[in-house]
Amino acid sequence: MRKYQLDLTLKHLSKPRPGYVLLQLTDPSAPLPEMLPGQFVEVRVDSSASTFLRRPISINLVDRQENELWLLVHVVGPGTQAMAELNTGDRLNVVVPLGNGFTLPQRPASEGEPCAEGSSESAVAPRYLLVGGGVGTAPLLYMGQELVRRGCKPTFLLGGRTSSDLLQLDLFGKFGEVFVTTEDGSAGERGFVTQHSLWQTATAEGGARVYDRICTCGPKPMMMAVARLAGEKGIPCEASLENMMACGLGACLCCVEDTRDGHVCVCTEGPVFPTDKLKW
Repeated sequence: MRKYQLDLTLKHLSKPRPGYVLLQLTDPSAPLPEMLPGQFVEVRVDSSASTFLRRPISINLVDRQENELWLLVHVVGPGTQAMAELNTGDRLNVVVPLGNGFTLPQRPASEGEPCAEGSSESAVAPRYLLVGGGVGTAPLLYMGQELVRRGCKPTFLLGGRTSSDLLQLDLFGKFGEVFVTTEDGSAGERGFVTQHSLWQTATAEGGARVYDRICTCGPKPMMMAVARLAGEKGIPCEASLENMMACGLGACLCCVEDTRDGHVCVCTEGPVFPTDKLKW
């Protein structure tokens, strides 16, 4: 997929909770390029004297009607802090889209026809379970949007330490059914996402799969646990890794991951991988 270096304009900045900002960026001169769920952008931070490298940020949403690219940013250092201090109308230079995204079902052959992972003649849309934790939920919103556009209705399972860690729940609810867990029990079921009662029905009587594919993003221990559960239930699973990615082009080698196919750069071969390819 072709990559672009764009000077985007900040249309709106909001703070969904302390420590996070949502940037809604637009290109006033042209439609945004094609982007896929699970891909990311590299942002140049011009307003931070100590930030020399671009910052990788997951694509949170693409609003084609408003020509907007959404980036949900966790403010953790000077680079992301500089992004949080931007003003409406400021320009942000981004390289987009980078990496490989989640596996999507085929587009329907005609309007109103269900999508399918195999032949578009199938009348049954594949059932996706999207599992996220913390800021790792960000790319799953765009994945949910794209699945709905292709005729599927995903299920979301989202977790956090407390209820304040659960971001954009109202938006997730527009695309599918949402289940949540919190470690302190302040929202949804108490515990981790892998302890939610939803897993008890992930396979029906006789071992039939309720879900055809699981996609996950979040802290590595969470994704490893989700991958194990998916494997036990015989459900294909993909994980979006969050390795440090300085260049986004496979040149700096700081994001290398050991896989069953050898050592690969997450920024170019991923960030999304089938979990059976990972040496977890």
